[in-house]
Amino acid sequence: MTDDTVISAEGSGLMGMALIQDEVKRLPDAPGVYRMLGEGGEALYVGKAKSLKKRVTHYAQGRFHTQRIAHMVHLTRAMEFTTTRTETEALLLESNLIKRLKPRFNVVLRDHSTPGDYFGPFASTWAVNRTVNILQKAFLLRSCSDSVYETRTRPCMLHQIKRCSAPCTGLISLEGYGELVDEAHDFMRGKSRAVMKRLSDEMGAAAEDMEFEIAARLRDRIRALSAISMEQGINPETVDEADVFALHAEGGQACVQVFFFRAGQNWGNRAYFPRVDKTDEDGDIIDAFLGQFYEDKPVPRLILLSHAAPNAALLEEAFAMKAGRKVEIAVPQRGEKRQLVAHALTNAREALGRKMAESSAQSKILAAVCEAFGLEASPERIEVYDNSHIMGTNAVGGMIVAGPEGFQKNQYRKFNIRSQDLVPGDDYGMMREVLSRRFGRLVKEEEAGETPARPDLVLIDGGAGQLAAALEIMADLGVDDIAVVGVAKGPDRDAGLERFFMPGKEPFMLEPKSPALYYLQRLRDEAHRFAIGSHRVRRSIEMRKNPLDEIEGVGPGRKKALLHAFGSAKGVSKAAVADLVKVEGVSAQLAQRIYDFFHRS
Repeated sequence: MTDDTVISAEGSGLMGMALIQDEVKRLPDAPGVYRMLGEGGEALYVGKAKSLKKRVTHYAQGRFHTQRIAHMVHLTRAMEFTTTRTETEALLLESNLIKRLKPRFNVVLRDHSTPGDYFGPFASTWAVNRTVNILQKAFLLRSCSDSVYETRTRPCMLHQIKRCSAPCTGLISLEGYGELVDEAHDFMRGKSRAVMKRLSDEMGAAAEDMEFEIAARLRDRIRALSAISMEQGINPETVDEADVFALHAEGGQACVQVFFFRAGQNWGNRAYFPRVDKTDEDGDIIDAFLGQFYEDKPVPRLILLSHAAPNAALLEEAFAMKAGRKVEIAVPQRGEKRQLVAHALTNAREALGRKMAESSAQSKILAAVCEAFGLEASPERIEVYDNSHIMGTNAVGGMIVAGPEGFQKNQYRKFNIRSQDLVPGDDYGMMREVLSRRFGRLVKEEEAGETPARPDLVLIDGGAGQLAAALEIMADLGVDDIAVVGVAKGPDRDAGLERFFMPGKEPFMLEPKSPALYYLQRLRDEAHRFAIGSHRVRRSIEMRKNPLDEIEGVGPGRKKALLHAFGSAKGVSKAAVADLVKVEGVSAQLAQRIYDFFHRS
């Protein structure tokens, strides 16, 4: 995709505008992407240009539209450049880099999608479940796992209630099932009317041939498809496949409300809150948002916007290249399409209002936490740690993260306790291991020039002993500048009677009805919930393990042969050596080892 990469020379001693003026001398008059880097090598800004030389020259001249841009230039310590063949390629690369690097001065979409090819996007779990049900009713597609599919000998209940065509047992040929899959694919890609016409023609033909049972099944499938449009409240008549984007920005915050329309149906909506600056223009926000939004999502044929995107033509070209067909971007001025955008804009305005109200309340609570613990500023990132185990077994440490935007669940981490030297139930030792791994990694990443997330406040479950253990680890790792607070449960674990432990202070309590106390209780409960959930998952995995997995020399093949011969691990445990050697692949020596494993007590 790229032709060349030019990296600013290290050790030049230049910075800010002087560095940029020096770089301009060597830049080509070609399309590409430029990156401004800060003191620690972190990305401050990523931009694209039709001509790198002309675009970067604007920064070198010192004529800045906003103080924010001037500050960005002042912080610049290095620049990186990547030339591309076309401006469209530059746009695609810019979107990739912004999403990966999350530069401080760019509009950044806060979205964490899992890479993969999928239909949608769907606005909610409800929309996904509803679509799955429709597919089962209308196309009789299987929903079982491959392992279940391969071992079935008779149709399951879903076939009995006409939700599956039972390809597992050959009640439909693989070719016939493939046709159902193709129909479902066409339906999901917006060809619903064509699918329904095809089914209707097949139903008519079956009725003429007096194949009434087949005709009835086709009728039921057509009804399932027809019911979709009747269930939705706002299905457009003139829009078959489109995404609608509406932006409302206010006070340095923004909401982009996205409505999804597929196969002529409203598949719901979702609100996004990109990181923006109060000086950003609405069109520029939409522009940056679109480029990042479709990096890992399928692009529809039509994209409707509330504000004109300055790079609309370029985006159309890039999306067409990605989708392999024409993509239209438009700001509708009249008719039904305009009404769809207006409806999305109302939702964006209301969603941002709710978000700002929640942020205001959250800011007050964090300010109260700041005051309660004597912090220098309201914490932006709070990490809370808790452990869970049963008599020391399957021990798991949990870390949750919270901040001005509430719980940041994508940042949660679990730590399977690995140390073999810990005495079962040693909570201090478990906390030491968890904190050593968490902050040891943070230190390594910082030493490597990366900018990992660093907490402003760490809360641990426990009193003076746990706090001392935590502080010792933090000091050893050189991160003792992070505030650490121990939270000890009240007598009988009563909420409201918690005591807080901080270095250099006597244990203290907060006012029983203090908003800060309620908030800290929520954090503690969430950490406890997460740790227990992680522990249960680990315990269930351990319980599902087969004892044969622990015997040296019993691999997947011999394990399968043993289970086939004796029915279960319990059956193997009761077998004599003479019976075990009869199994294919089991030698006399291995048979004795298996027998000894189950009879060693």
